[in-house]
Amino acid sequence: MSCPICKKPTDPAHRPFCSKRCANLDLARWLGGGYAFPSTDPEDIESALEATKTERAKPH
Repeated sequence: MSCPICKKPTDPAHRPFCSKRCANLDLARWLGGGYAFPSTDPEDIESALEATKTERAKPH
């Protein structure tokens, strides 16, 4: 099995990654929304619009 980030052989200590660095890069992608899929659910869209309106209404 190869590392999903850099394609090097995996290290059992960091499986499925080759190193802590690649594991952290993958975590950063998850936390940053890099693996997100857009939703077409009308309820999700409505919630996002409401959250945006609320955030913009806050004094900065």
